[in-house]
Amino acid sequence: MLTTQRKQYLMDLLRRDGQVVAKAVSEELGLSEDTIRRDLRELAREGLLQRVHGGALPALPASPALADFSARAQMSPDAKAAIGRAAAALILPGQVVFIDGGTTSGHLVRSLAPDLRATVLTHSPSVALALLGHQQVEVIMLGGRLYRHSVVGVGAATLDAIAQVRADLCFLGVSSIDPDAGLSTGDFEEAAVKRAMWRAAAQTVVLASPEKLATASPYRIAGADEIAALVVAHGTDAALLARYRALGVTVHVAPA
Repeated sequence: MLTTQRKQYLMDLLRRDGQVVAKAVSEELGLSEDTIRRDLRELAREGLLQRVHGGALPALPASPALADFSARAQMSPDAKAAIGRAAAALILPGQVVFIDGGTTSGHLVRSLAPDLRATVLTHSPSVALALLGHQQVEVIMLGGRLYRHSVVGVGAATLDAIAQVRADLCFLGVSSIDPDAGLSTGDFEEAAVKRAMWRAAAQTVVLASPEKLATASPYRIAGADEIAALVVAHGTDAALLARYRALGVTVHVAPA
């Protein structure tokens, strides 16, 4: 069977069954799993499907959160404010916390108790500035090259600074999150910084406003099963949240 024929077969199977299991297809066609996985990788690069462990699922829509910072600030403002308040309540006195950049992170820091005592590490100038009034919060800037699209620091200096820390919590912003496709974002270097913060924290909490759910972005950060918790808006689909809970993720639903 030619490569083009195999790929067409895989796409037909995906449309019919809603998934492709590489092992089953390899046995059915008498081909190696490596061959099928290679075909699936190529189809994923073309945006025709999403690769998952053991096979593939239909392609997810692109995330509206790939827009720049100013455009994202206009998306779901009420939901982001509620998510920020719920996330702020998770920080305990004395903790060392990474706070990622992003519009929802801005709501988080503005919701912190005025007398909170903690240490916040961030690569976001806007997050750092929002903490100026919190006299008992020590703010550590992570530095790096300014990525203007998201208004955060990225690059080798940022990664090196993160590597020197072991935080209690990481509040992570993402462009996309899906139970199967995991966490992803739209820039290669920004994904590396988010991945480093996730790895350097005992627990990672993802702030997921409605436009980010069940979408995919080009650069993967981590699997959905590799985070501790998810904070979502009131009214988020219960069936979708059940899929995260099945992965062992604690789901915090922000009050309306």
